[in-house]
Amino acid sequence: MKNQFLEAGQIANTHGIQGEVKIVPWCDSPEFLCQFDVLYVDGRPIRVRSTRIHKGNVLAFLEGVNDVNAAMVLKGKTVWIDRTGVELPDGRHFIADLMGLDVLDADTGETLGIVADVLTPPAHEVYVVHGEHQYMIPAVDEFLVETNVDAGYIKVRLIEGMRTDV
Repeated sequence: MKNQFLEAGQIANTHGIQGEVKIVPWCDSPEFLCQFDVLYVDGRPIRVRSTRIHKGNVLAFLEGVNDVNAAMVLKGKTVWIDRTGVELPDGRHFIADLMGLDVLDADTGETLGIVADVLTPPAHEVYVVHGEHQYMIPAVDEFLVETNVDAGYIKVRLIEGMRTDV
């Protein structure tokens, strides 16, 4: 079951003295985070008055946060988004939805394990699969045959070197 609320970043610091906060985004891009009118902190909604991108981070004025003291209270807090209404491009998925999916060998149908982690180095994501053996599978078309989040599986085509517990 997909979670309605997803972690999207962390308030790393204040910015200036008028209550603006600096959010380090945990999404593909800071632009994605800027599209939300409401963010959630400690389970409560906070309306976003304005956002802008600065050095790969999001600077935001949040409703009710009118000075540096109010902004300091939020420092270190996780920012959540409501996935309702978010349209991802075809072939893109929230990492939270990939976690725990069964990973199947596309040729044999054998279950290799489950997605235990998703690494996000600059080139492309890498799925860390734990089962009888451990695998690191680059999330590229050459290896990903089918991803079906609703049915709970990813079909992959392995090559030598993906198994990491040899």
